[in-house]
Amino acid sequence: MNVDVLKVGSLQANCYLVYEDKKCLIIDPGSDENFILKRIREKELEPVAILVTHKHLDHVSSANSIQSIYRIPIYSMDNLFEGNSMLEGFSFEVIYTPGHTSDSVCYYFKDYNIMFTGDFIFKDDIGRTDLETGSYKEMLESLNKIKAYPEKTVIYPGHGDYSTLGKELKNNNYV
Repeated sequence: MNVDVLKVGSLQANCYLVYEDKKCLIIDPGSDENFILKRIREKELEPVAILVTHKHLDHVSSANSIQSIYRIPIYSMDNLFEGNSMLEGFSFEVIYTPGHTSDSVCYYFKDYNIMFTGDFIFKDDIGRTDLETGSYKEMLESLNKIKAYPEKTVIYPGHGDYSTLGKELKNNNYV
């Protein structure tokens, strides 16, 4: 599985193109719709769905437009259930991780030990909990839940650099 990281918008949110062969999932298509579409065309990818980690604008502002161009579904906590999912050959687990927002989810691709965490957990930090629907208490509960996953799991956050769960367990004061 390939993962391309696209830094988009003024907040430099991470939009991810996750693909095997030519089939592609788009995770958190924030701003810079033309940049995202250009990369999809350059790689000759076939988008099959959009996955949203949470609904802050820096993570979803291009979602509806890209959905209408490719006629693909958008999945979020609204229409996914926690647990294992299979989508166009992509197998992943949906993990409900409220704290940053009440609709925050992570997507864990067990076969590759990759997790897309949105603004839940970052390299050396966690997401803010002081915004609407945020909750520090729920964040702590979600952080405890995520400790059950393998330490070698690579985490791809909503902003900044990737890390591993093991590094965050050792270096992130919040985890």
